[in-house]
Amino acid sequence: METFQRFLEQNESWARAQKLSDPTFLARLDHQQTPDVLWIGCSDSRVPAEIIVQAKPGEMFVHRNIANQMPATDFNGLTVLQYAVNILKVNHVIVCGHYNCGGIIAALKPQTPGLLLVNKWLMGVKDLYSIHQDEIEALPTRRERVARLVELNVLKQVENLAHSPIIQESWKEREGPSIHGWVYGLRNGRIKELLKMHAGNPVKPVYA
Repeated sequence: METFQRFLEQNESWARAQKLSDPTFLARLDHQQTPDVLWIGCSDSRVPAEIIVQAKPGEMFVHRNIANQMPATDFNGLTVLQYAVNILKVNHVIVCGHYNCGGIIAALKPQTPGLLLVNKWLMGVKDLYSIHQDEIEALPTRRERVARLVELNVLKQVENLAHSPIIQESWKEREGPSIHGWVYGLRNGRIKELLKMHAGNPVKPVYA
């Protein structure tokens, strides 16, 4: 059986199980969505957002891309952010990277011929590496160097969010959402919390 066929069969099984356990659950989801969290994660197939935190359908609004980035030039990501913050009124925005991230590993290497869009997308991570190169290269192993750049990338995306007018205006209007920087460990399945920002946290005047 091909993978897509198995997925269709598993969907039938899941839908039946949901109806048996709570006959009105799917009908309630059809009526509206009221997620408390916007999850910004990596597209990596090994890091399924809802599964690793055991979230139920309707609890998280999810945006994923290579290396969980939120640059100020990404209109797709900014549209998701604006909808989640201004329309859905989420109370938390979580940026979750993961150790041994393929995007981060690729950013540590020279650009790959023929992958123009991938190279361009990863340029922000390469810039981040250049800024912290001495710190990263002082680490003894390749795995540690990748892990540190993963963490620095998460911190940078949290900073990008805090610099966004969408977040700053929401902080003024309703003192939310909080922004969280997390990293997921593929080896142990655990999430490490790096940073949490609230309304009122200082933002450099040039970004205000």
